[in-house]
Amino acid sequence: RTEFALKEIMSSGGAEDDIPQAERKTVTDFCYLLDKSKQLFNGLRDLPQYGQKQWQSYFGRTFDVYTKLWKFQQQHRQVLDNRYGLKRWQIGEIASKIGQLYYHYYLRTSETSYLNEAFSFYSAIRQRSYYSQVNKEDRPELVVKKLRYYARFIVVCLLLNKMDVVKDLVKELSDEIEDYTHRFNTEDQVEWNLVLQEVAAFIEADPVMVLNDDNTIVITSNRLSETGAPLLEQGMIVGQLALADALIIGNCNNQVKFSELTIDMFRMLQALEREPMNLASQMNKPGMQESTEKPARRENPHKYLLYKPTFSQLYTFLAASFKELPANSVLLIYLSATGVFPSGRSDSEGPYDFGGVLTNSNRDVINGDAIHKRNQSYKEMHCLHPGDLYPFTRKPLFIIVDSSNSVAYKNFTNLFGQPLVCLLSPTAYPKALQDQSQRGSLFTLFLNNPLMAFLFVSGLSSMRRGLWEKCQEYLRKINRDIAQLLTHSRSIDQSFLQFFGDEFLRLLLTRFIFCSATMRMHKIFRETRNYPESYPQLPRDETVENPHLQKHILELASILDVRNVFLENTLDDY
Repeated sequence: RTEFALKEIMSSGGAEDDIPQAERKTVTDFCYLLDKSKQLFNGLRDLPQYGQKQWQSYFGRTFDVYTKLWKFQQQHRQVLDNRYGLKRWQIGEIASKIGQLYYHYYLRTSETSYLNEAFSFYSAIRQRSYYSQVNKEDRPELVVKKLRYYARFIVVCLLLNKMDVVKDLVKELSDEIEDYTHRFNTEDQVEWNLVLQEVAAFIEADPVMVLNDDNTIVITSNRLSETGAPLLEQGMIVGQLALADALIIGNCNNQVKFSELTIDMFRMLQALEREPMNLASQMNKPGMQESTEKPARRENPHKYLLYKPTFSQLYTFLAASFKELPANSVLLIYLSATGVFPSGRSDSEGPYDFGGVLTNSNRDVINGDAIHKRNQSYKEMHCLHPGDLYPFTRKPLFIIVDSSNSVAYKNFTNLFGQPLVCLLSPTAYPKALQDQSQRGSLFTLFLNNPLMAFLFVSGLSSMRRGLWEKCQEYLRKINRDIAQLLTHSRSIDQSFLQFFGDEFLRLLLTRFIFCSATMRMHKIFRETRNYPESYPQLPRDETVENPHLQKHILELASILDVRNVFLENTLDDY
């Protein structure tokens, strides 16, 4: 392929003999690097999606070749322009591939700093207008490359909470799609318009706006910051377990999504990450690391993001995570999925008798479905039952279930004596809040951004920045007090304390208790199915119904002038 390209280039650039040897070598080397980079990039698709070791050396080689290619075209731009006919969109294509590499490296490692690197390459393409000439060429496939670049750039900006950039990109993408469909009369117009609709809905999913004095929207980040998790008191006895791996599973029907992220998955993944740091000052580029060096301690737990997985996909990733879990580490499973309820009556009360949450059905099990409908005594096949997770309780397991059938996981049994906690969402919400489900679950919002969730259930839809910051400060105080309630409790199950040494899990537990206490005090949350639950059960009087905590919640409501939404004398109501 390279030889053919060379002959083509050389003959078009004038008589072959006229070209100096050095310039000929430059073009040859460039063609070699370009071919090699494409070959390695395409090979990334064949790497297994799970398992953390197999892919690293391959990624390293791919990065090395792209780094060489990028530097090479910078150093020899003049020769490549004259002799190869290098076009600006081709440079853009290389930059776009490097951006994709960084993004995929982020997905593989959960190191948020790589998102910044992806952003800088994608930004350069836009600032330097690498793709601007594409529209002048009569090649629809080149325009599609440009549109895909926009979609990828939007995903990275969403993950970095750069909402102002997202809005600009959406406008540009909209114009590009209009121009593309007008010029080429293509069939994929509907698909591209759907992309626009999805991202617009994603941007508007937050139910509360925080506003500056000039009414511009404040962008709030919900990743773990230095002051995020409540600190442990001196002498507090908690476990030394660390959250090492997480499966984030999204399988809700009709929830806002973009790319392969539902809004619930998007919120939860940010709750399991620290704020990104500047990569240049922090660590080497991927693949630039000497093999003798040990990689730096990973700051974020490793994550798998699974959008609408089948049962076999889910189980494969779960088994891979379980297998690679280091000693003294925790595996977290987050399930945001439609509830699946048992179809027939069962006399027993085992781990397969209460249903569970939906897994995706593939066409290849149609026969199984047919049998299933004939016999009501069979269990639901496209469903993750509590019993399916039993084998994995041989290691410390932290489960969060956000579903209309989350209570199925209340019937858990700790078979192996390892730390095990399940945090379970309400199975129904008051009617006034139900129409919000498309914009993400209230329970997950509490775990990701408790103040926004609190404002939402209090009927507020916007807030000034100063008041928001004052409330955030007060919420940090509430979190510190919840941490003390948990660690001072005499009757709490030890599993909670064994997970409490990890910052991410500590924050999730304190937010869970804040969520539960808020809902129990709220005037419209009056049915037991409106409240979160947990396995093992928390001692209510020491945690979610503690008078000290209830007083704090009323204080927060007073700061916001929404005290009338909550019951004053909640203790008398039980």
